[in-house]
Amino acid sequence: MRVAKAITVSDDERKILQKWARGRSTPARLVLRAKIVLAAAEGKLNRDIAAEFHTGMKTVCLWRNRFAKSGLAGIERDASRGGRPPAKRTEVAAEIVRVTTTEKPHAATHWSTRTLAKHLKVSPSMVQRVWKANRLQPHRTKTFKLSNDPQFAEKVVDIVGLYMNPPEHALVLCVDEKSQIQALDRTQKGLPIHPGRLGTMTHDYKRHGTTTLFAALIVSEGLVIEACMSRHRHQEWIKFLKKIDASTDPKLDLHLVADNYATHKHPKVKRWLDRHPRFHMHFTPTSSSWLNLVERWFRELTQKRLRRGTFRSVRELIAAILEYVEAHNEEAQGMLWKALPDEILAKVRRARAVLDKTPIA
Repeated sequence: MRVAKAITVSDDERKILQKWARGRSTPARLVLRAKIVLAAAEGKLNRDIAAEFHTGMKTVCLWRNRFAKSGLAGIERDASRGGRPPAKRTEVAAEIVRVTTTEKPHAATHWSTRTLAKHLKVSPSMVQRVWKANRLQPHRTKTFKLSNDPQFAEKVVDIVGLYMNPPEHALVLCVDEKSQIQALDRTQKGLPIHPGRLGTMTHDYKRHGTTTLFAALIVSEGLVIEACMSRHRHQEWIKFLKKIDASTDPKLDLHLVADNYATHKHPKVKRWLDRHPRFHMHFTPTSSSWLNLVERWFRELTQKRLRRGTFRSVRELIAAILEYVEAHNEEAQGMLWKALPDEILAKVRRARAVLDKTPIA
């Protein structure tokens, strides 16, 4: 005569089982399993448990034995089941991957599950499973840009060297403009965030003018020197350089990392820099804004203060920017650059090698 296995439940396991047995959002199958184990732990017979919960003896024996063998994990999830290998998918998977990666549909830029399924005479669900297994996402793309600057390597070594080993008696500042920041006012009031509901804002807006933010990020301290101006010509750039000059210790040299915007290389700007020898300009390679650390700060400003902001005038917009800068400077921390020049150059060489071998789509 077969004897059911004795079930012993610890205090912690009992609490979890009772929670599952009473849980309103717990799946029904897990509720039943928890009740079976609790009843078995009380010493009830399998036939009595089956009768109490209106289930079969096989079900009671199954989950009683699973708990005795594997504890809570044995009843929380179903055991993996074997199955017939997907013969047809195995046959066409390679063709689905080949067509997805090497061909394009007629009059379109990329395949969908339905268009590819129709083309290959298979089901859309099969295409979706093959794409998932091979991590293919034809509907998505990433943007990139490799610099064609002939002095790319020299400039990378120079700027990364400033970040990782700055000169003595000097400050390294990353400078740039964030131009044409719009003072946008939504056309209707949005609803606030609520449990189970996102905050809302209208898709359309009213424009109330623009401003240009000039910013200089002191790498070693994380502090930001800012100025908002209506335009971003060489005249405004010189004004900002004067503000940097007045806001920093006159005994220190200033190494400024900037992009190749024409304003930064204007003849009048060059003459001003010649008259102020403590300023040293370091220009990033073309198409390499990621080397300028102030771009990271601009991204945070946009995400945290501007994108969801509502501004009824340029004055309100400028006040919001200055408030954000003040709050940032109160808790500023130095920026840390970790990528070595050799690592950056090796990655660029690999990317260029791949591009050179890939035909133009």
